[in-house]
Amino acid sequence: MKIDLPDRRVEWFPSLDSTMTVAVRLAHEGCASGTVVGADEQTAGIGRAGHAWHSEPDAGLYVSIVLRLALGPESLPLVMLALGLATRDAIADVTGLAPDLRWPNDVLLGEKKCAGILAQMEDDAVIAGIGINVGHSSFPPEIAPLATSLLLAGASVSREEVLGPLVDSVDSSCSVLAQRGPEAICKAFGLASTYAHGRRVRVDQDGTILEGVTRGLDPCGFLLLRQDNGTVTKILAGGVRPI
Repeated sequence: MKIDLPDRRVEWFPSLDSTMTVAVRLAHEGCASGTVVGADEQTAGIGRAGHAWHSEPDAGLYVSIVLRLALGPESLPLVMLALGLATRDAIADVTGLAPDLRWPNDVLLGEKKCAGILAQMEDDAVIAGIGINVGHSSFPPEIAPLATSLLLAGASVSREEVLGPLVDSVDSSCSVLAQRGPEAICKAFGLASTYAHGRRVRVDQDGTILEGVTRGLDPCGFLLLRQDNGTVTKILAGGVRPI
């Protein structure tokens, strides 16, 4: 893959277990903010809650970005939202498609997942892991009903075309968070997501199934759910699915 990011450090590999692993090591070594680790293939890609991320060779964009944002660990949920917005915007700009956002970290096309985001703190750095299904023409049977790609959604673009706009969009979205604060990110996410407000959903939170209608985000970036019994519950983590 041809990389054209002249103003930042890029470490690109034909194959890795996970780009997150290398990015964490580089962060501990003191690499600059904005350092990108990418791979043409991941043999042990990491998804939400430790799930595997399907990383077909040369089909997807699999990157981790080291970010030094001067934000505390309490801001991690907001960083996740900023990264979701950045990924959505980059895909929209490159393809003309209109992705949706499902709290906290899924980017959707036609209710199927085309991209996912992870974020974890390592000392003073955030490691942002982003996987985008770009050129996949099919998926394994166990995830085919849930997953799609830019190609399957009608956009024939290369990974190179997506990478530059993605990195720029991450910088821009994180700058909004750092300079304008949580309210700006929560508002932007709410406008970009059909799941953030007024959507009837089922949530698996720590093994407990909750059902209700979403009521926006709290100031820390957590989803609010009005359950059928009238109780408003803050969703700290868990899979959100439409009913």
